[in-house]
Amino acid sequence: MASVNIPVLVWEDHHGGYTAAALEWSYGAVPAAYDQTREGALQQLRRYFRWQVKSQQDYFESDFLDPELFHTRVKIRPEYSQRSGRRRYPCEETIELRVPCVRGVTRGGILCCSMPTLELGFYCHRPKALQTMVVERIRQELAGCTPQELSRLLPPRHVQLDRVHVRGLARSRAAIDPHHRFIELPAVAHRMNETAFRRLFSPAYCRDAEVATLAQRLHDRTSSLLLVGQDGVGKTTLLVNAVRGAQRKANHEDETPHARHASRFWHTSAARLIAGLPYLGQWQQRCEAVINELAHVDGVLCVESMIDLVRAGGSDPSASVGAFLLPYLQNGTLRLATEATPAELDATRRLLPGFDQVFEIVPVEELAPQDAREALLEIAGSRSRDLQIEMDEQIPQTVLRLHQRFLPYHPLPGRAGTFLRRLMDAARRRKQSRIGPDDALQAFVGETGLPDWFLDDNRVLCADDVLETLRGTVIGQNHACRNAARLVCTFKTGLNDPRRPIGSLLFCGPTGVGKTQLAKTLSEYLFGHGEHADRLIRIDMSEYAAPWAARRLLENPDGTPSNLLAKMRKQPFAVVLFDEIEKASPEVFDMLLGLLDEGRLTDRYGRTTWFRTAIVIMTSNLGARHQSSIGFGGEPPEAYEREVRSFFRPEFFNRLDGIVSFAPLDRSTCEQVVRKELHDLSRREGFLRRGLKLRFSQPLVEHLVTVGFDPRYGARPLQRVIEHQVVSRLSRFLIENHDVGKGVLELNYVGKAIEILVEDRA
Repeated sequence: MASVNIPVLVWEDHHGGYTAAALEWSYGAVPAAYDQTREGALQQLRRYFRWQVKSQQDYFESDFLDPELFHTRVKIRPEYSQRSGRRRYPCEETIELRVPCVRGVTRGGILCCSMPTLELGFYCHRPKALQTMVVERIRQELAGCTPQELSRLLPPRHVQLDRVHVRGLARSRAAIDPHHRFIELPAVAHRMNETAFRRLFSPAYCRDAEVATLAQRLHDRTSSLLLVGQDGVGKTTLLVNAVRGAQRKANHEDETPHARHASRFWHTSAARLIAGLPYLGQWQQRCEAVINELAHVDGVLCVESMIDLVRAGGSDPSASVGAFLLPYLQNGTLRLATEATPAELDATRRLLPGFDQVFEIVPVEELAPQDAREALLEIAGSRSRDLQIEMDEQIPQTVLRLHQRFLPYHPLPGRAGTFLRRLMDAARRRKQSRIGPDDALQAFVGETGLPDWFLDDNRVLCADDVLETLRGTVIGQNHACRNAARLVCTFKTGLNDPRRPIGSLLFCGPTGVGKTQLAKTLSEYLFGHGEHADRLIRIDMSEYAAPWAARRLLENPDGTPSNLLAKMRKQPFAVVLFDEIEKASPEVFDMLLGLLDEGRLTDRYGRTTWFRTAIVIMTSNLGARHQSSIGFGGEPPEAYEREVRSFFRPEFFNRLDGIVSFAPLDRSTCEQVVRKELHDLSRREGFLRRGLKLRFSQPLVEHLVTVGFDPRYGARPLQRVIEHQVVSRLSRFLIENHDVGKGVLELNYVGKAIEILVEDRA
């Protein structure tokens, strides 16, 4: 027989301990175990029965079928007796006991009853007489007991029926069918003993002891395993290497050909288990087929993520893949090995209670700094030898420094090791025979968007240069540009708090004065140097005013990460702009407290998204509508801060790094804005393709300011006027004069009309 389920009764005493006892009594003493946890007591029983299998090389079949728990109340009169036992002294009061009993049937169809708390059992040929026989049997067993003896039999706090699942003959693998044909498993999982799969993972460097211990657990124990550790700590690599060790142990103990090639360990994910099966009941049938195929080889299913089992498959966790697999895990029919972060484990306990209790938890700690450094050196050396690429000895140290400096919240080697592998693979694709520190630096620039001069600690950053760059784009907002430049310099020197976002600022002031423009400029200046130049993530908070909006900011209706979280996971170096933050619902403000304080957001599934390498900017028009002097001068910055303080709760306000007030635009500032917009117009594709330059006169600038200046709306009306009067006029002119090229177009405002003159540079 491949395996057997032995019914047991588990009860909790009043001291918090658990006893697990088998329902069988016909084989002598009733096997029982005691532990401080329910799973621990069951595990002891499981080990006992496995020891029986090893010593006897055979199983006995359980002769207690269809167990059903019930309780019987029996009144017992305690007695005292002399030492000789000839005289008895009954007590005046009786004690009522509530005894847990389990009825069942034997394989021959005979009714039987077990009372494990009293170590009693009997057969009953008349079902109607079962209750009477239970009472008589209990009274017979407890006759003559003293009050002290009966007090030990008071009802336990909690009683529950359970099963101990024991797999086939120990070590001999006699239950494994070497000729079993897999049908469903290859479609949804990878054989972990295949060379192609093993090559996807590197050795678990500096974790030899942990690999050996986990391999022993995979080989000896029958419980499911859950590896718990932070993202990037190396849980998957540890599991894959432990599977190799467990397979080697099995091959060493059974050298028959079928055992050596048996596919016992399979790797999959929750998404693969349900992929392509949209109709009701389809993925459940597939899971049942997978469980049956694993049973033929005494197999273990290794799943990428525990929380995905709880999330996938149904509209809520109670209808998920995890909920479907839970009964099979509880009775031992299925054995899983999976992984989770501590936050995901807490979410699982909340969403699907009891699911985590079927797993034996294996903590995976972060490597010590010296071990992480050594592991990174091993990864670099191994990859260099495999790809036959010469590598500068400074590269591992450079990669380690960059990740410690700019990604300190990720465990090492984790992302650093992955980055090093990508660097080596890219060099092979380019047929590059040698790579140096500059290659690593440029690859890091490509991924993060940070400029190379920012990553080099030996290169000095001048604060005035940063300020002038920002002023060149955001005109007339010296105070705001100075605050942004100060933030850049703090990040460059590494003095920002690594446990929070790089900066969290609230931009307040009238509309159209450059708040969004400064956020764009800061994004381009600091993060716009990589493969993905657009590093601004803009969220319109007017769309999150409803009470349920906070959840929508974290996840989509189907449970996938929201647009905000998806972009942050793809490019964690970014500027996150929450536009018009005052329009969001109060629940959104509560959720943002964690983002501003700890630089992270965690959804209901325990999936954490980090914002510690992001600049968080919020814009607001608070205070603008109360300004008395519009267009020229305006109220001092303190007026905006007073309005912000009165609107936001203190706990939210105190988590901001600063309130940056934007001044209303005056006429001279608007002239500068017009000049900048016209200069930017000359860099559009239509001008560049024709080789044209653009020149404009002062009367044109004054005309555009006169027409477009509205102190209530800032610079936005100016942009509309330029598009309507200048861009439209230029487009008609170029269509009518399509042969114009490589010259200078001069724009003048004469006689209430815009004139265009062509100056041929030739």
